[in-house]
Amino acid sequence: MQAAWMLLASLLFASMGVCIKFASVHFNTFEITCYRGLVGVVFLLAMTRAQGVSLATRVPGMHVWRSVVGTISLTAWFYAIALLPLATAMTLNYMSSVWIATFLLGGALLFQGSTAMRVQSPLFLTILAGFGGVVLLLRPTFAGEQALGSLIGLMSGLFAALAYLQVAALSRAGEPEGRTVFYFSLGAVVAGGAGMALLGTSPWPGAAAWWLLPIGVLAALGQLCMTRAYASGATLLVANLQYAGIVFAGLYGVFIFGDLLPLTGWLGMGLIVVSGIAATILRSRAVPRAPAEDH
Repeated sequence: MQAAWMLLASLLFASMGVCIKFASVHFNTFEITCYRGLVGVVFLLAMTRAQGVSLATRVPGMHVWRSVVGTISLTAWFYAIALLPLATAMTLNYMSSVWIATFLLGGALLFQGSTAMRVQSPLFLTILAGFGGVVLLLRPTFAGEQALGSLIGLMSGLFAALAYLQVAALSRAGEPEGRTVFYFSLGAVVAGGAGMALLGTSPWPGAAAWWLLPIGVLAALGQLCMTRAYASGATLLVANLQYAGIVFAGLYGVFIFGDLLPLTGWLGMGLIVVSGIAATILRSRAVPRAPAEDH
């Protein structure tokens, strides 16, 4: 059953990407971030109250850092979705597993020197494969005007990895899921609002503004499904099934937006998925995976 929950979460996150792409025609990235956070705050206030979960925390500094890196990742991802084919933006965000493997290998090299390279050679090859997939995926993109979106999409995956590590630390500190995601959503409201104050707001588009509502709702529902999947066990299986989101995004891109990626792009996506799964398996041997990597 946990596999079904994770597949549903992946479908919901990919569906959220579709709504972001439509909303980005009428709103700038900071507006979408703010409204996504606002819907999440309202939803999580109701959920935590119904569950009797207090929002008071003993580790406010940890929540602030998680909100900072998570909001940067979220905003960068939304920006990339507006500029890139949906499957490309989704894949770059899911590079977080490869980035985490890079952090682990870098730490091992720092403390163990050349010995770490011999011991961690499978992880090193996995990282190389992941970034090789990025080269294949973005090769046509960097030839055009989407170069900035590609770089920012890569950054979204990097900061998603940092956010994941902080979520794991908050989980070890005993912070409940609802509280962690609430403060992340609140951070998105603050960051998005600050961006709106600096860049201004878009003219209200009327009925098209309804695209903002499902962004927050789908994100919250996807988060709940993901949490249920991890709570049901089989963590490694669940972690790898998250890549189904790339498949869903690819199908949406082809049938809704008419995205046409070259063969090298699809090969690059496949290589990133395989390397991400391999990195997750290798990482699970040493570091337990925590749930709740938010979108």
